[in-house]
Amino acid sequence: MDTASAMDTRSLGRSGLEVSAVGYGCFGITAYGEHDPVDVERTVRRAVEAGITFFDTADSYGPHTNEVMVGGWLADVRDRIVLASKFGQVRHADGSRHLDGSAAYVRQACDASLARLGTDVIDLYYLHRVDPNVPIEETVGAMSELVAAGKVRHLGLSEVGAATLRRAHAVHPIAAVQSEYSLWTRDVEREVLAVMRELGIGLVAYSPLGRGFLTGAIRDASAFGEKDSRKNNPRFSPENLEANLALVASVEAIAARLDATPSQVALAWVLAQGDDVVPIPGTTKVANLEMNLGALRVELGVEDLAELDALTDRHEVAGDRYPPKLLSLIDT
Repeated sequence: MDTASAMDTRSLGRSGLEVSAVGYGCFGITAYGEHDPVDVERTVRRAVEAGITFFDTADSYGPHTNEVMVGGWLADVRDRIVLASKFGQVRHADGSRHLDGSAAYVRQACDASLARLGTDVIDLYYLHRVDPNVPIEETVGAMSELVAAGKVRHLGLSEVGAATLRRAHAVHPIAAVQSEYSLWTRDVEREVLAVMRELGIGLVAYSPLGRGFLTGAIRDASAFGEKDSRKNNPRFSPENLEANLALVASVEAIAARLDATPSQVALAWVLAQGDDVVPIPGTTKVANLEMNLGALRVELGVEDLAELDALTDRHEVAGDRYPPKLLSLIDT
């Protein structure tokens, strides 16, 4: 994938928002341990060269530092990209967090993100997690005022349930829902995806490589550094990780047959779920970025897709996708 012109594009539902078929998730820039900022900037700039136009960050990543870095690195190509950020998940110095979807916080958070990103407008602005103490109508109503003020172009919600999504969309059109979606996390298929398609809302799939697990590079806990947050994820506990390797082995077998890598097959499967689905894998290394983009050239046949679809029936995924406290913040 050598030129920007080679990158396919997709529309997020009926919103009119067009993005590259594969986006760039920025969470890993300030997560999973420490990274060389020079390497990360090189990777981000290579992503732009390769035709990626969709970059996803959040005020809680870092917190705050992610937006500053991403905004700075993309400043000179701002008119060529779609910049997404999120608010509503407030992180504290001790690592704890709380949700705030109040109208006053919506306005405060947006102004702060605009300043950190160094931009006048955010193309896609998500509520990161639904605040159960604030009616979604209040939150989205305040978000719609940001659109009217020209500070935001499109609205999104992250990890939202079907009923909440309907209520939100009735207040202001929702362009995209961002949810974890991969071969080992398919929760959104139960109910939310059908409602999204009924309402003309796109799906932005985060962690489409299972936080790196579906690449086949993580064989045991020794893969994680001291500051890697995955050490606290139930799916990566020693006993669950060992059990989940059976799923990876099946992906690896299919990849070998297709002369592809496991990560390319995993991404190709997400891409095959519909033209309204946009995966946003994240990486801090150029080599991994190039490998991910190779998924666009992987052709999965009907039998390949059927085999991949059946993997979670054959291999029950061991462990929840978040620790209990973080899992409790998900509206779904």
